[in-house]
Amino acid sequence: MPLAEKIRPQTLDEFVGQKHLTGENCVLRKIIENTGEANSSLQSVRLPNLIFYGPSGTGKTTLANIIASRTDMTLRKLNGTQAGTADIKQIIAETNTLYGRGWGGHSAGILLYLDEIQYLNKKQQQSLLEFIEDGSLTLIAATTENPYFYVYGAILSRSTVFEFKPVEPADIIPAIERGFRLFAEELKLELIFENKDEIFLTIARGCGGDVRKALNAVEICALTANSSGTSAPNEMSAPNICNVSIATAKEAAQKSAVKYDREGDAHYDLLSALQKSIRGSDENAALHYLARLLAAGDLPSACRRLLVTASEDIGLAFPNAVVIVKNCIDSALQLGLPEARIPLAEAVVLLCTSPKSNSAYLAIDKALADVEKGLTGDFPRHLQNKHCDGEDDFIKGQNYKYPHNFPNHYVEQQYLPDEIKDRVYYEFGDNKLEQAAREYREKVKGEL
Repeated sequence: MPLAEKIRPQTLDEFVGQKHLTGENCVLRKIIENTGEANSSLQSVRLPNLIFYGPSGTGKTTLANIIASRTDMTLRKLNGTQAGTADIKQIIAETNTLYGRGWGGHSAGILLYLDEIQYLNKKQQQSLLEFIEDGSLTLIAATTENPYFYVYGAILSRSTVFEFKPVEPADIIPAIERGFRLFAEELKLELIFENKDEIFLTIARGCGGDVRKALNAVEICALTANSSGTSAPNEMSAPNICNVSIATAKEAAQKSAVKYDREGDAHYDLLSALQKSIRGSDENAALHYLARLLAAGDLPSACRRLLVTASEDIGLAFPNAVVIVKNCIDSALQLGLPEARIPLAEAVVLLCTSPKSNSAYLAIDKALADVEKGLTGDFPRHLQNKHCDGEDDFIKGQNYKYPHNFPNHYVEQQYLPDEIKDRVYYEFGDNKLEQAAREYREKVKGEL
């Protein structure tokens, strides 16, 4: 049995992390405690349907087990990666048996723990609705993906969603300590740490908030520790002394902090954090998120996000930024990793320290909004590609004014369709370049 399973917490007091959910006076803790209190007095318990959402190794399954142990419900477990319609039907069939109705009238029905619910299709999720509504089945579902995108809406409306966060290093250290202790007892080892505090912290920081990864690193450290013989050679039962070094801990925990899935929420969260850091002119944060992308080997996503950021957030305040960033990206793609990090770092620092403007971005979004609403109208007669007049034309002649034939290459005429002729999409930004363009525009118009 994996170490993470051996030391899985059985009570709330042993549970690590998620203080925002299980801390004193928190809603989820009250739900769990009240369930236990009602169960101890054999009162009718109505545990609400719950959805646990968050990264792997943050305690979703553990907390579901703790909740299940405090109820008198019949616990059933399914995993969305393996469960089929037949498995769901089998559990639904139990709702009409003694398992569903309970022994002695004390059971509140079946408690279904459905892990990785996002892998069930809509029809499979819908099959649970009737039994959730009549209370014969209570659902605790877990998912690593955003439930508002992956869980059927009717299930969501009947459930309460709780988000699990990556566990802080300080909260993981007690689990690491318990892991080493259990491992030593089972294998009859006496573990000697080069520097216990530093080793524990190295593992806790290197697991990226995933307790399971931390305990996997503990196993590796214990199994690969350097043996220095027994503490008492004449005693066969004496524990074997093993030295755990800082280097071993670092190697065991390496790359664990990179929590990344190109198809999952972490992918989009990381790209979002990169762009928002650039938009906020924080080059240190932006470099950090770029480093996480590159450590995961996702060079294409980094390049694409930098290119769109140059146009969306720097824009007309420094139009040449997109040209420079494009050159940096071309260099990065030609070089490949690890050298690609250098031109991309240049692009990130340039974008962070450049003046910002989203005027063009806002302008095109306003224009698109009108088009989507059907506010288009016909082209003004003088803009049409029309070189002759038909009998149905009330106004003869195209009457287009060629701007280059006028002073300053400008002449007043209508360009937008009649229905939206007064629409204003673009507003000049408050940066030096756009203000200079505004002054030029006003000067040209003022000389008419």
